[in-house]
Parts: sequence; C-alpha cells; structure tokens
Amino acid sequence: MESVQKNNKEYYVIDFAHILKFVWNRIWVVVVASLLVAALMFSMATFFIAPKYSSQVMLYVNNSSFSVSDIGFSISSSEISAAQSLLKTYTVILKNRTTLERVKESAKVSYDWEELYDMIEASSVEETEVMGVTVTCNNPYEAKRIANGIAIVLPERISEIVEGSSMEVVDSAVVNTDKVSPSITKYTAIGFLIGAFLSLVVLVIFALLDNTIHNDEYVTSTYNYPILAKIPDLLDVGAKKYGYYKSKNGTAK
Repeated sequence: MESVQKNNKEYYVIDFAHILKFVWNRIWVVVVASLLVAALMFSMATFFIAPKYSSQVMLYVNNSSFSVSDIGFSISSSEISAAQSLLKTYTVILKNRTTLERVKESAKVSYDWEELYDMIEASSVEETEVMGVTVTCNNPYEAKRIANGIAIVLPERISEIVEGSSMEVVDSAVVNTDKVSPSITKYTAIGFLIGAFLSLVVLVIFALLDNTIHNDEYVTSTYNYPILAKIPDLLDVGAKKYGYYKSKNGTAK
C-alpha cells in the first residue's frame, strides 16, 4: 500500500500484481514456516499431550413393569417413545454427584465426582431406546472399570428415583487400547496450515509496506513529475555483457 500524492490529493493504491510477485519470489519462506510449525505440532501431539482412551457400555431403557428377560412380554410404541424421552432424565441422574460418587466406589478409582463428570458422555444409540455411555480418560483400564461401574450403579439409581422404570445391560465395557486423542495427523495438518497462513500474512504486510520505486511507470502514473534521465542497466546478464555497453558510435565503454 503506497501513499500517493497527485493533484494535491493523497490516496492509497494497492498493487496486487506487486504483492503476488513479492510473495511468489519468497515462496520458500511459506514452505519453511509451514514445515516448521507442522513439525512443532507433530512433536506436541506425540510427546507432550497425554493420549486418551475410551470405553463404552450400552444400557437398555425399559419403561414398563416387565423385564427384558421375561418370556412372552411385548412393548408398545408408546412405551418405546417414553423410554427415548427418559434418556435425558437418565443422563442427568447419571451425572449427578451422588451417582458419580457411587460409581467411584464401585470402580475403585481415585477421581473425584467432578473429574468423572467431565469424562462421561451419554447419548441414544441410533435414536433407539438403548443408551450408550462412553468414558474417556488417560488410562484404558480405568475407562473400562468406570464404564462397568456405571452399568452397576445407574440401574440401581434409576429404580430408586423413577418409579416403574428400569435399565438392563446390553453390552459391557471392554478395554480399548486405541487412543481417541490426540490425532497426530490432524495436529500436523493444522500446524502446516497455520504456518502457511501466518507466513503469508507477514509477507503481504511487508509487500504493503514496501514503498520502493521499482520502475519509471510508477513515477509518471503517480506524480506530475517528468523523467529527466534514466540510468541504463550496465550489467545486462541476459546478454552476457557483464559491465560493458556500446555508445552511439559503436565503441565499447
């Protein structure tokens, strides 16, 4: 961006061609910055961020007086809808302080109830009356114990609080040693993009602050000043003259 004085008025001109050329001639800066930030994010995800693991237990929400183990029982569509609507209520009961303290005792872990609260996520499985409870923490074996502790404690709490409702375990939690976070690929890609963006911003700022006169057209188009003289290029590398030029009579200078 250049401050221009013509016809006694000051205005600003942005030469996009100059900016593009300025950035393109320094594209190596963008590449290096992107690789450096990507390497930094890769190192953080690999060595400095503790991996997390998850384990899930699945529970069936029963809103009838029958047990799923009874022979010959049937469930109406209204009971299924009622069971689905109760999932939010059950989630609140699950993440209650009293429930989580019982889960802590059942799982025999050292976390307090507030830490357990942040570890637990509950939702409907494929919009059915099955409730999936996922526990995520830094230890895959503790995640399994906590999830199975929920499978023991939550049905008891539901039967104490919600009359006529019960829960049955559909699938118990197992140890999952595949970490769910951080994603090294995601962190590396984000680092590459951040490095490229920041380096481009810096180069564009430098290009806007560059007020160097690059050619005579800039002077004639910007100011009401005539060009009195123009210094010839004595080092015409393309013609391999290397410091020599010819005068009008052909004599080398």
